Amino acid sequence: MAYVLGIDIGTSGTKTVLFDERGESIASALEEYPLSQPELGWAEQNPKDWWNAVVLSIRKVISKSNVKAEDIKGIGLSGQMHGLVMLDKNGEVLRPSIIWCDQRTSEECDEITRKVGRERLIEITANPALTGFTASKIMWVKKHQPEIYAKTAKILLPKDYIRYMLTGEFASEVSDASGMQLLDVPNRKWSDEVLDKLEIDKSLLGKLYESQDVTGKVNKEASRLTGLTQDTIVVGGAGDQAAGAIGNGIVRPGIVSSTIGTSGVVFAYTDKVTIDKKGRVHTFCHAVPNTWHIMGVTQGAGLSLKWFRDNFCAEEKNSAELAGIDAYDILNKEAAMVKAGCEGLIYLPYLMGERTPHLDPFARGVFFGLTSRHDKRAMLRSVMEGVGYSLNDCMEIIKGMGADVNEVRASGGGGKSPLWRQIQADIFNSEITTINSSEGPALGVAILALKGAGLYSSIPEACDNIIKRVSTQKPNEENSKLYKKYYEVYKDLYVSLKDQFNVLSKIK
Repeated sequence: MAYVLGIDIGTSGTKTVLFDERGESIASALEEYPLSQPELGWAEQNPKDWWNAVVLSIRKVISKSNVKAEDIKGIGLSGQMHGLVMLDKNGEVLRPSIIWCDQRTSEECDEITRKVGRERLIEITANPALTGFTASKIMWVKKHQPEIYAKTAKILLPKDYIRYMLTGEFASEVSDASGMQLLDVPNRKWSDEVLDKLEIDKSLLGKLYESQDVTGKVNKEASRLTGLTQDTIVVGGAGDQAAGAIGNGIVRPGIVSSTIGTSGVVFAYTDKVTIDKKGRVHTFCHAVPNTWHIMGVTQGAGLSLKWFRDNFCAEEKNSAELAGIDAYDILNKEAAMVKAGCEGLIYLPYLMGERTPHLDPFARGVFFGLTSRHDKRAMLRSVMEGVGYSLNDCMEIIKGMGADVNEVRASGGGGKSPLWRQIQADIFNSEITTINSSEGPALGVAILALKGAGLYSSIPEACDNIIKRVSTQKPNEENSKLYKKYYEVYKDLYVSLKDQFNVLSKIK
């Protein structure tokens, strides 16, 4: 039996999972690390913390599994997207990585838009300038820390730094590189035009690969540290969203994923480049060669439910702790006691601003329609429904761009809730399915490694063999009709409140 490792370098920790060639999880390990916020709106991490977590988790997985190192044929890397890693000529880290959620670069985004032109930037990179993307972070360092920029020999993304430490190779792949705002997304190559206009030397960037391509093998030092053999291949891998989509089997038209984690993501496969000229959703290269994906993001999805739990549900948390169960199980039961629509109580999940369809950092959370009849349970269910409406914003744009939506696969923490899945089925008016694995990005890049190691002929073939549907929930026709009416109100609320959100942000 052959085995592969799927390694997911996340924001809170790195998860390493050992899979066999059938995609079965054999052993896993999670190593956590800190996030630093030196100033308000900043977010940084030490790349060496990621590497230490990778080494420790690989060693733990090998020791847990009793699998021989020589039977581990490949490694797939997934990771948090957009993070900036700067290395000097000796391959040493020059400064902490500025990661995806850092918000310091609004002035640099304006600069990028001026230099490239908004329409041209979207034509090339498929997205408007965003503070989360890597290009604006590079521009920030160039402006504010020129002495560091002058020493920079290579610029890598988080997972690609791990690739360098494993193999010694400076490389990236198209799905993760799509989020740097330096890639010609339609043509799957670095954009000379954008690089020239931003005065970023192309030699700073790694060699580009497709996600399933072999980018190198484990080197002598990494072999010594991890216990892996030097014959172990490392494939391109994927950014966390594309990796999670592979792990959900989103490799053909018509299958869409709806993921509720801290944020919420609606992800659709497309075999042709489709770009929203308004910049409301992202278009990136998919991890399947010569395909792309459209992705809508709601910032405060699972975050909204966690916020409600932590601030208003102390009794439920205490009861769950005494019973040895998850507090969310209690919250789901309480929300299920409330009728669909919450008698007109509508929640806007803009606790962290919003991305799709409103690229607005000043948007705020709102409970609308509150009456004396409403109680905590109604507010709880309205939070879940509000997230559903927000995800439907993403879904409607994706449908409007011509993507087929025949099946929606639920994943993430929210995907474990039968009630939240049913709410999505009713709001989307579409079947919601779940699959046989919850490993997400780790499984996705393991599938890429299985292809790279020659154990499958294509990514779709691997997904067909590994990923199976295990449950289906059909929409409730009566609820769908009701939600359609409330969704129209929900959509108008942002338009009505947009100016007030902006005024509110200026009051100190």
